Amino acid sequence: MSRIAARFAALKREGRGGLIPFIEAYDPDAATSLALLRGMPEAGADLIELGIPFTDPMADGPIVQAAGKRALSAGVRVDHILGMVREFRREDDSTPIILMGYLNPVLSYGTERFCADAAEAGVDGLIMVDLPTEEADMLIPHAAANGIDVVRLVAPTTDTKRLPLVLENSSGFIYYVSITGITGTRSTTAEHLGEAIPRIRRVSDLPIAVGFGVRSPAQAAEAVRVADAAVVGSALCSTIAANLGKPDLVQRLLEQVRQLADGVRGARVHA
Repeated sequence: MSRIAARFAALKREGRGGLIPFIEAYDPDAATSLALLRGMPEAGADLIELGIPFTDPMADGPIVQAAGKRALSAGVRVDHILGMVREFRREDDSTPIILMGYLNPVLSYGTERFCADAAEAGVDGLIMVDLPTEEADMLIPHAAANGIDVVRLVAPTTDTKRLPLVLENSSGFIYYVSITGITGTRSTTAEHLGEAIPRIRRVSDLPIAVGFGVRSPAQAAEAVRVADAAVVGSALCSTIAANLGKPDLVQRLLEQVRQLADGVRGARVHA
C-alpha cells in the first residue's frame, strides 16, 4: 500500500479528516524550507504538498506567486527539491509528500527521469496543475511505473459528463479546486461543498481533498465535514511573507499548522 493510501486509510479508521499544508520549496530559502517541512508532521500535517516553483504559475494568486519568486531567487532547482524530500525521508518514512507544480520544469528535467528520481527520493504523488486530461499519458505511465500517484484536479466548472474522463487513471486522492479562479483570492462555502463533493463521490471512491478556498481553521473544519482532507496553502505562504527575516518564522508557521490541525481534528466531533 502506498503512503498516501495508508494515510487516508488511517484517517478513515480514526473517523476524521486530514490536513494537507502547502509550501513552496525553498521559500524563503533552503534551510528554512527544510525546517518547515521537517516540523510539519509533528505540528499536525497528515500529508504535505511541496510546491515546485515556476516562472509562469498561471493558477497561483499573488501570495503563492510571491512565494515562488522568493524560492526562485533563492536558486531552487528541481534536483534541489528532490534533495529536500530525500533529507526529509531520513527522519520520516510515513508522511506522504506530494509535489505540486507545472509541467514545464518536469518536461525540462525529462518526464521519465523525473519520475524515477522522485520515487527514489521518497515522493509519493504529483499534482500537475496544467496537465491536460487528453495528454495525461505523457506523465501517468512513468509515474505509475515508479509507484507515484498522479492526483487530478476537479473544478466547479467540471461538468458531470466530463468528470469520469478527468478522473480516469487518477490515483491517491482527488484535489477539488473549490473556487473558480486563482489561489488565495476567495473562500469556499459549506453549501457549495455540500453539493460538489457528493457529485464527485458518485464517480470515484478515491478520497477527496478540498483546496484553493481554505485559509482558516474554521474553513478547514468545514471542508473535512464533507470531504476527506483540507489543503491550506496561501495562508501559510502569507505567514512566511509576513515574517521574513524574523528568527521565529519557523515557529510561527508551525503554530499556524497546529491551529489548522486542531480545527480539522475537531471538525466532526463538533459537527
